[in-house]
Order: sequence, then structure tokens, then C-alpha cells
Amino acid sequence: MFCPNCGKEVFEKAVVCLNCGVALTNQTGVCTPTSDQKIPKSWMVESILVTLFCCMPLGVIGLIYASGVESKFRVGDYEGARIASANARQWVIVSFVLGLLIGIIVLLYVIFIPLFLVGTTSTWSV
Repeated sequence: MFCPNCGKEVFEKAVVCLNCGVALTNQTGVCTPTSDQKIPKSWMVESILVTLFCCMPLGVIGLIYASGVESKFRVGDYEGARIASANARQWVIVSFVLGLLIGIIVLLYVIFIPLFLVGTTSTWSV
């Protein structure tokens, strides 16, 4: 069987042409590229941003899933790419919300603790 895009010989059960990277569908011995499949959103940019600015440990988990979206799609694992995209999205949201909550708590701590301490000064006598 041959790739319709580059003409190189491909395996009978190949999903992707190893020479040109075109996705293939094997229907009765004829390989045709699939055009109806679209790559899922990878969430890579969002994962990098939440890793840098919100919550690094959870952002790294999002980066790991985001990096797998395109590679899984390229080898024909469309369901795996979709799942990796959904997981990356989930970790981006969790990291953003947790970073936002931690930021609010720190901000409240910095503003309100000094206000309470100003009113509770004591005088020391020697």
C-alpha cells in the first residue's frame, strides 16, 4: 500500500505516513488522508502562563498533558489527544483558581494584619 500524498510505501495498518506525516485511513486497501479530524486545543500557552504566574506544581502537570496533545494527534490517537487536551484544560483551570486564591489570601494578610497590629501597641516602661 502506498501513501497518496508522497507515494512512499506504508504498512497495511498504518495510521500515519512516517515519511510525510499525513494521517491515513485504511479502507479496503486504499489509503486516503483524513480531513475531518481537527487537532484539539493544546492549552500549551495557558499552561506556561499559569506555571509562571499562578501555581507552579499544578501548572507543570498541565504542561505535561498539553505537550502530549499534538504528538498523540500526529500518530493517529485522536481520542488520546482529546483526553490530553481535556486534562490540560482541567489543570490550567485548577492552577489558575488556586493561584488566585493564594494571591487573595496573601493580599488580605498583608493589608489586614498590619491594621490590627497598629491598634494593639503597648507601652513599655523601663
